[in-house]
Amino acid sequence: MQQEDRYGSDVLAGDWRRAGRPVVPEATVELGLVLETAVDGWVGAVVSWDKSGLHLEDRLGRVRVFPIGTGFLVDGREVRPVLPVAAPKGPARTASGSRAVAATPARVARGSRILVEGRHDAELVEKVWGDDLRVEGVVVELLDGVDRLPAFLDEFRPGPGRRVGVLVDHLVPGSKESRIAESVGRSGHARHALVLGHPFIDVWQSVTPRALGIPAWPTIPRGIEWKHGVCDAFGWPHAEQADIAQAWRRILGRVRSYADLEPALLGRVEELIDFVTAEPE
Repeated sequence: MQQEDRYGSDVLAGDWRRAGRPVVPEATVELGLVLETAVDGWVGAVVSWDKSGLHLEDRLGRVRVFPIGTGFLVDGREVRPVLPVAAPKGPARTASGSRAVAATPARVARGSRILVEGRHDAELVEKVWGDDLRVEGVVVELLDGVDRLPAFLDEFRPGPGRRVGVLVDHLVPGSKESRIAESVGRSGHARHALVLGHPFIDVWQSVTPRALGIPAWPTIPRGIEWKHGVCDAFGWPHAEQADIAQAWRRILGRVRSYADLEPALLGRVEELIDFVTAEPE
């Protein structure tokens, strides 16, 4: 017969030092995770980690290293960063999330192609979808402004096996871009040309704030050139075109995969790729 313990359990059993203390939740470290240090309020995104600690980059591009442990906040709540456990290796993936095809040479370019408005759009598409486009044999060309689209289509003459997909910035109701897209839809090119776009003022804005370590993209007043206003809000130089180019390189450098882009851009690019790679009817 079990005898009742008249004196209760051993008060020294277990971790008595933690008794009554709240449990701090763990946060698995990943690239782009935005952390705030409780000591001095430094806010930055994780760009790497090693034996020295977590490397956090703030919105001005400055990097500091902090020991891995307690003293971090996420959205104002204390967390304990923990390094990720190495996952078993699976099929390699491209930056777009597609399964990588090993040792496959680039396909001879198709007659079909994708048009983008400017160089920054092209560089972003290349960074995330470049591997996929080479396998599919799809060339991305600069349009240098959506105003040139009708003339380009008249000269290119889209048709079966020569489809044209067009990615347009700021495609919202009532905009110049939407009117041009509608005109293409009413033209004789409509069957073999597809114009899609995202709602962002510029392709810069399709990069998620989380990837940049900021709470949100700044709101730029009307009358101020948008990219200049963004650089000014971030404290970046913007007097020369070279400054704008450097700002874009800094932003593009934070894009590592499709996960760093907004769904409103991802879906449109994937749809255009499907359109231009469809087998001729």
